[in-house]
Amino acid sequence: MIPKFLVFCFLVLLSFSSQAQEIEMADRLRADGKIWVVVAVFLVTFAGVIAYLIRLDTKISKLEKEISK
Repeated sequence: MIPKFLVFCFLVLLSFSSQAQEIEMADRLRADGKIWVVVAVFLVTFAGVIAYLIRLDTKISKLEKEISK
């Protein structure tokens, strides 16, 4: 139990220290207006993963119905 707690504390402290740093690449992308390209690629990828999971769930449900007959 204690090692898990120590790992959790370490990760929390690590996240605080990473937020304090300025990310030059993100600032540069914002300045050039290319941040929207990054956002668009992220959204398209996320939408693709969601669509895949929905399709997979539909197929699994169909197979479960066939098995239960």
